Amino acid sequence: MSPMLNKIERSGGEAVVQYLDSNLRVLKPGSYVRCAVTGVEIPLDELKYWSVERQEAYASPEAVMMRIGGILPARS
Repeated sequence: MSPMLNKIERSGGEAVVQYLDSNLRVLKPGSYVRCAVTGVEIPLDELKYWSVERQEAYASPEAVMMRIGGILPARS
């Protein structure tokens, strides 16, 4: 089993994270995760929104609502 890392203990690149009910477990250190809806990079120390059920991160409450409602933004 992997040790639980503090979200501040990170290196560059994209992190691999397990999203828990009130916390998260960093499985592979990194400085950010990607929003599942918009694809934007979210610095780990700014991550506030995620789904335990879907194991996804979200950049904003609007991104959460788009995912729940099944609405995906147009990508250019």
